[in-house]
Amino acid sequence: MARRPWSRTGYVDRVLRPSYPIITDRLILRPFTEDDLDAMHAYQSLPEVTRYLYWGPRDRAATAEALKRRLSMPALEKEGDILVLAVLLRERGELVGDVNLAWLSETHQQGEFGFVFNPAFQGRGYAREAAAEMLRLGFEGLGLHRIIGRCDGRNEASARLMAKLGMRREAHFVQNEIVKDEWTDEIVYAMLSEEWAARG
Repeated sequence: MARRPWSRTGYVDRVLRPSYPIITDRLILRPFTEDDLDAMHAYQSLPEVTRYLYWGPRDRAATAEALKRRLSMPALEKEGDILVLAVLLRERGELVGDVNLAWLSETHQQGEFGFVFNPAFQGRGYAREAAAEMLRLGFEGLGLHRIIGRCDGRNEASARLMAKLGMRREAHFVQNEIVKDEWTDEIVYAMLSEEWAARG
């Protein structure tokens, strides 16, 4: 039987059901809706977006199936759940990407976050702004102790983003997975709750 998570004040029950929409300086984060299909397909169908991901460019039917899964992911209620949120520009309401937070372990208070963005909106700090919000939700909302981020060893842009967030580069696994029929490296970044709290 899994142990309940422990804090300095005793055992705690954790659930994360954010109040939506979540507003940042330039962005809106909210659960996906059926109306997001076209905008989501606009970037999930691009080879350059899926180059370093486990899945390849999606046709419209595959995007619709992926959207259907996202519609059921608005909260983290138990270990193994994944929270996936749409990221929109505050000024124009355009969907520019998505961010996610997975609850890996309740006992060890571990999580993992990720992000996928439309390249038409990259290079403006949107991914960093949205990713920081997912770290905040994990540490301050769910009370996680440690959150990791992983990327393909060739994905320099994702690695730079995680470094800019203040995460530590903890590991570089050499040819540890076969992705799209080729051996690939994996880089792992991590941050602890006290490191998050100490950010300037």
